[in-house]
Amino acid sequence: MITAGEERIMVEETSRDAIGVLIVEDDAVTRKALCLAIESEPQLKLLAAFDSVKPALSWLETSAPDVLMTDLGLPDGSGLEIIHACANRHPGADIMVVTMSSDEANVLACIEAGASGYVLKTAGKTDIARAVLDLRSGGAPMSPAIARMVLAKVRDVKKPAIAAEQEASASLTKRESAILDLIAQGDSYGEVAKLLSVSVGTVQTHIKNIYGKLAVHSRGEAVFEAHRRGLLQLGQPRLRK
Repeated sequence: MITAGEERIMVEETSRDAIGVLIVEDDAVTRKALCLAIESEPQLKLLAAFDSVKPALSWLETSAPDVLMTDLGLPDGSGLEIIHACANRHPGADIMVVTMSSDEANVLACIEAGASGYVLKTAGKTDIARAVLDLRSGGAPMSPAIARMVLAKVRDVKKPAIAAEQEASASLTKRESAILDLIAQGDSYGEVAKLLSVSVGTVQTHIKNIYGKLAVHSRGEAVFEAHRRGLLQLGQPRLRK
């Protein structure tokens, strides 16, 4: 049987272990809804709730949340100021944006500043408590529209990098180009070796390097891929000893 004293100790321990949440939201109705969502979850604890930037920044100077939930459009500034302050002063805190803005610049700015979650108020009913728990456990809760935007941005950034990498890797040396041209004209490795006054082993080494640069595995694939990329110089005078 648990005595009253033991029960009080258990409650205090639960409170200490609970995830502390700071809320910054200027709309009174939304702020109340967020507070109720946090207070209704035993694993969460509402630390403070503010309606503007200045008091939130002051609070962060002396206190540390486990999770910061902030809007972006606030009466005296941007929630980005709060995100920066929290990330710099309390790097162990997780940050979630709850806002109306789906503007790409705002989304990316928040993520770069340290936010790991981004939920739109217009996305319909969101289980805020579950989102906070997911965030604290290493997740990145985002509204579907925001997740798609971030993924699209990642793909757009990667495409030029991949193209540049492929272009760089496909840059053949003069000797490799000469060997590939001869191979494309039907010469055997032995004939290429005689024409270039090198050993067959040297030709094979160059062929291996060409395969790697063109990401192919056979002579036919190498000729086709080199032709597709405009790397062949067929029609020029053949090399002779």
